[in-house]
Amino acid sequence: MTLNVGMVDRIARIVIGIVLIAFALGYVAPGTGWNWLGWIGVLPIITALVGTCPAYSLFGLSTR
Repeated sequence: MTLNVGMVDRIARIVIGIVLIAFALGYVAPGTGWNWLGWIGVLPIITALVGTCPAYSLFGLSTR
């Protein structure tokens, strides 16, 4: 797997992932009924830590 996620993209993914997980845990807009959707925030954190985004590979993109 080639690295295709740059440093600015990694930081943005980590921040977005943390915000989504905070939503899932009820720190942001508690009791909406859609909080389970925030667990999608795990994916951007994983792609930021690994440095590879499968969607970028699929479309031939790179921010690195």
